[in-house]
Amino acid sequence: MKILHVITSLATGGAENLVAQIVPRFIKSGFDVEVALFIDTDTSFKRQLTDAGVKVHCFSKGGSVYNPLHIIRLRRLLKQFDVIHTHNYAPQIFAAIANIGIRKILFTTEHNTSNRRRSWKGYAVIDRWMYSRYNRIICISKKAEENLRAFIASDSKRIVTINNGIDTKKFSEAEALPGFRPSTVKAITMVAAFRWEKDQDTLIRAMSLLPKYFHLYLVGNGVRRKVCEALANELHLESRIHFLGLRNDVPHILKASDYIVMSSHFEGLSLSSLEGMAAGRPFLASDVDGLRDVVKGAGVLFKHKNAKDLADKIQWIDSTPEIYESVAANCSKHAADYDITIMVSNYITAYKNE
Repeated sequence: MKILHVITSLATGGAENLVAQIVPRFIKSGFDVEVALFIDTDTSFKRQLTDAGVKVHCFSKGGSVYNPLHIIRLRRLLKQFDVIHTHNYAPQIFAAIANIGIRKILFTTEHNTSNRRRSWKGYAVIDRWMYSRYNRIICISKKAEENLRAFIASDSKRIVTINNGIDTKKFSEAEALPGFRPSTVKAITMVAAFRWEKDQDTLIRAMSLLPKYFHLYLVGNGVRRKVCEALANELHLESRIHFLGLRNDVPHILKASDYIVMSSHFEGLSLSSLEGMAAGRPFLASDVDGLRDVVKGAGVLFKHKNAKDLADKIQWIDSTPEIYESVAANCSKHAADYDITIMVSNYITAYKNE
């Protein structure tokens, strides 16, 4: 079986991380798999694929992911494959259009529990048509499936859930990054792109309520980074908040941290959250869709957009070693249920059943 995974780019993000991790594993399982990018990006995710011998097709060096020429490029390419598997909206809609008259098997992965399109009047008609073109729609969490079904008003058996997964050993067995922080500092880390669905703002505000020996380390880049930098300066926290940009040593950074946080407005099933829990540190997350079901009973949930609740819960965990160790141990144990081998096995079964 020859499979093409299509994604907008391999810049930082959960979907991009997922593709970089699973495609080499599919190849090791005997599948012939290649990747197509609408926008070429020289990132660690792309290098991870090329180093593993994966062929990567790049449609353009820049421009909009919604360039209609991508439909023509994709149509030419998909004729060479048995299964087309898309990620992110532009590839989803363009593959549905490009496949008209060709009738290749279409898979897609729904990476979020919600998106802005769902609030746009009349857009459900377009989405229902798009999703109707797919043989299999894989949601990365039960909540994502529930919300998608409600949005497109479908009870189709084509929609299934395969939970996201991570390479748990990569994070549980990582060595702490030497010199990451001074010995007098307690490090709080969040790994996430600065996108509108993320909520670094609440975490930054929580820092003003925590003792000065707490420092915040933000890993990632994105359109909202300058907004968050401005907020840190406004709150006079620039000496305690560190913007690290894109990093290829995230497992070692997480191991060197004292607390790991995911502050979001919503998620699908956050890979960064699973990685944070697998690192064996107390993990705190917003009490929102896509995080609630994953974190509840293991890590600690704080009220959405509530900086005081977040700060209070960090200090509660920090109050005694017993609480700290208990939360950390629960996170590690829970993360093991989301090992990537389980996810890949379920994907392979889905491919073989088509």
